[in-house]
Amino acid sequence: MELPKLNFPDYSFRLSEKSGKTYIFDPLRKKAVVLTPEEWVRQHLVRYLLQERNYPKGLTRVEAGISVYGASRRCDVLIYDRSMEPLLVAECKAPSVNIDQATFDQLALYNYALKAPYLVVTNGMQHYCCRLDYRRRSYEFLPDIPFFPAEETD
Repeated sequence: MELPKLNFPDYSFRLSEKSGKTYIFDPLRKKAVVLTPEEWVRQHLVRYLLQERNYPKGLTRVEAGISVYGASRRCDVLIYDRSMEPLLVAECKAPSVNIDQATFDQLALYNYALKAPYLVVTNGMQHYCCRLDYRRRSYEFLPDIPFFPAEETD
């Protein structure tokens, strides 16, 4: 499989072959998963969040199951804050998939159940992050994904 260079820092991943399929080791799920174009993007995003933006591994979930209007869904990446409230939810698409209104609608539907203040959409080439203000019923696009909030000390 030809792996495209994504718009993320270069990371090294554990890749393996089995029965003609390529696998990538997911450190969060602690297992090798089939390497699809979307998984390639997801693993880069997770590595970026953990290494560049200081999100804790223990608060990060991949393929997190949620219920939306009674239907089971899976969001690509879900990060909790220290109180175990949803902080950031991300939707990953393959690099060949254009990010459009349907992508944002999918993420908004997931976030209806989660109420996370940060939403991220990426296809590995383009990244969008917005902060939601539920009190003002508004949102703003940010230039980059914010760092995980530092612990507050007294």
